[in-house]
Amino acid sequence: MHIGPILEAAIEIQAFLDKHRARYCFIGGVAVQRWGEPRFTKDADLSLLTDFVDDEKWTDLLLGNFNARYPGARDFALQRRVLLIKASNGTDLDVSLSGLTFEKNCIERASRWSFDNGSHLLTCSAEDLIVHKAFADRPLDWIDIEGVIMRQGAALRTRQILAELQPLAELKEQPEIVERLRQLLNKRKPD
Repeated sequence: MHIGPILEAAIEIQAFLDKHRARYCFIGGVAVQRWGEPRFTKDADLSLLTDFVDDEKWTDLLLGNFNARYPGARDFALQRRVLLIKASNGTDLDVSLSGLTFEKNCIERASRWSFDNGSHLLTCSAEDLIVHKAFADRPLDWIDIEGVIMRQGAALRTRQILAELQPLAELKEQPEIVERLRQLLNKRKPD
């Protein structure tokens, strides 16, 4: 697989986070490249475990090494829990400051995705990617979900996906997300 600017940026921030012993994993378009139908993505998204107590520490540490995408990035991160920065090659990086039980579980289940050049990225599982995408509930997310289901098929752990999504959908007050996902998952062989 060709290591383009997005993956280069992901490898750069991963090296920084590893150096500082962070707990994290890549989600979004980078994980879609691994588990679903590869598509163009303009940024690298990752989930960084801050447990709601280390938001300032990690925000300041990252801003000390990566350029903010706009002047109010620090305040935005501390209010909205997403730090918007740029890698040295100019690629956008969206760092979610994570602490929910699902986010912790997602990071614990993350695994290495290795490349021919010897590098790797730590990405969420296919199941957790589906949960992230269903929770976001945008049209492109549902296309990505269908691609992951097609590509991963019967290997997906359906019960885990639905168990993780249920409380998130309740939190968002959108139980219909779970039913929509259940219908998509039922189109393939259950686990």
